Amino acid sequence: MITSNDLHFFAVLSGARSLAAAARALDVTPPAVTQRLQQLEQRLGVRLVERSSRQLHLTVEGELLAGRGAELLAELDGLADALVARRKKVTGHLRVAAPFGFGRRYVAPAMAALRTRHPDVTLSLMLFEDPAFPRADGWDVLIHVGALGDSALTLHRLAANRRILCASPAYLARCGMPERPEDLRRHDCGVIRENKTDESLWRFAGSDGEQVTLRLQPALASNDGTVIRDWGLAGLGIIVRSEWDVADDLKLGRLIALLPGWQLPDADIVALTGSRSGRVARVATFLEELRSTLHPIPWRVDRPEHVIGE
Repeated sequence: MITSNDLHFFAVLSGARSLAAAARALDVTPPAVTQRLQQLEQRLGVRLVERSSRQLHLTVEGELLAGRGAELLAELDGLADALVARRKKVTGHLRVAAPFGFGRRYVAPAMAALRTRHPDVTLSLMLFEDPAFPRADGWDVLIHVGALGDSALTLHRLAANRRILCASPAYLARCGMPERPEDLRRHDCGVIRENKTDESLWRFAGSDGEQVTLRLQPALASNDGTVIRDWGLAGLGIIVRSEWDVADDLKLGRLIALLPGWQLPDADIVALTGSRSGRVARVATFLEELRSTLHPIPWRVDRPEHVIGE
């Protein structure tokens, strides 16, 4: 009545925010996704997904299938891994989810290197805007940048990463430099809105232990970090970006780091795995490959920052 292919299909679908997103992940057309979902529902005799809005919402039966299906797929993978382990060979299908920018720059090359060394491993990389988007049970490894909420997943710390307050020289020449965090209220600021977090609330820690929290009225906002960075480079305002994303811009003077002596919360790079998948050979080998890619930390190698005010 239900096959492992059905379980793989529904794992991707249940992790998507829309049928269109699921179609992109599966590399098929949206009508093909709708047709396959309808066929699966007809065979099972239950409705799995509510489609009354643009976003997908699983029914109770859909949640059951997603959860139990992930367990069954993990058991099948575990069985295959146990058999392959006897041959001392890394194989199987590796499923990774990562943020768009970091995924393109660092995760995809690490996955390519893994397959070069272990050609029997097949790869799926899902890039996303919203860190809460992928269902954890749909992937072997989830790459995350920044603070984490409560999670039952196993955390593997990969690399340190700061958040940098910065602006272009053109903006600073036109609008002046902030001397303290409170000065940001008089500036045009850009924020990234993702994961339903309140990114207009900026928290600073001073070198003397002083804490300052600001509620901003942003002049610029996007759910895409690349857009915010580009707006900052264009001189539209002051932005906060991850160190990995703007290290080259700081090195070349296209952006200037601001407010020396004040620090934003760190946004370390971590990998999340389920308790079972973390022991799978291809997952462990991939994590080793990714750690190798990130050490020494590439955005801190020969990248002197331009900081105004020191």
